[in-house]
Amino acid sequence: MDLLTVSHLGKQQQGAAVVKDISFTLSPFHKVAIAGETGSGKSTLLKMIAGLAPVDEGVVLFNGQRVKGPHEVLLPGHPAIAYLSQHFELRNRYTVAEVLERVNQLDEAAASEIYRVCRITHLLHRGTDQLSGGEKQRVALARLLGTAPQLLLLDEPYSNLDMIHKQLLKAVIKDIGEQMNITCMLVSHDPQDMLSWADEIMIMQDGVIAQQGAPQQVYHQPVNTYAAGLLGRYHLLEAAAAKALQAGAPPKGKRLFVRPEQFIITTQPDKALKGKVNAVTFYGSYYEMEVALPKDSITLITMHPQAAPGSTVHIALAPGERWYL
Repeated sequence: MDLLTVSHLGKQQQGAAVVKDISFTLSPFHKVAIAGETGSGKSTLLKMIAGLAPVDEGVVLFNGQRVKGPHEVLLPGHPAIAYLSQHFELRNRYTVAEVLERVNQLDEAAASEIYRVCRITHLLHRGTDQLSGGEKQRVALARLLGTAPQLLLLDEPYSNLDMIHKQLLKAVIKDIGEQMNITCMLVSHDPQDMLSWADEIMIMQDGVIAQQGAPQQVYHQPVNTYAAGLLGRYHLLEAAAAKALQAGAPPKGKRLFVRPEQFIITTQPDKALKGKVNAVTFYGSYYEMEVALPKDSITLITMHPQAAPGSTVHIALAPGERWYL
């Protein structure tokens, strides 16, 4: 049985449709990430699923039962669905332990396990006004988990976090799914947050689901340039460039879709595009090379700087399936 069923969901705000006829199901322990530009309806969709925003059209079923909207219940929200907003608040002049105990529904052992998973055991006696942003985020998450939810909805959980706290929170969210058997849905703007975590990615565009599939499929086979751009940089090569790379001519009206890491430097000029290196930029774990072609320029990603600016190089395609847009 599906944990969550969303059927023909719709929502209007100020006379404009922000969510339009959305339907999908979610199985237990299946990790889903939702991507989309600002205003595409991501947060509104999560709030309707959680029972925190009214549903204008359609229905949300959780374990086969309809999720009631905020106007139908005394306290908004479904008791088994936890929603973590990017605008969460913690009470001031309280210790972390006091904040958590106010809502905790678990026994001492289960609560201690949540604190361990959220990496906040050492923070329990600290005041909430003495926490960093990342520590507050993990405390807010532990507070939600203390209500024993079956579904956790995370709305931009990594926003405004430095790299150290972001990596720590990513490890926490991973452990929540694997160690606590809680199903998670996550909204993020960063493709790296989604591609490495999700079992499935949903692309939202203008209130509808434009594409839905496994991370590898959505990344390498986007349905349009909008979906392609949300998950990283890309190039669309016209027929002449595609033929030069021996990828074959694109179908009529289509262009060859290539991610930067799918280009390689080659010594075979008859199977490549000739260009001049304009710039080489170091990004820690990789380099980006900007190469000027006769009618365009491309960016490729490489582990080592294989040519200096001003050098002439030949660019080929790495082996693999081709995609056209």
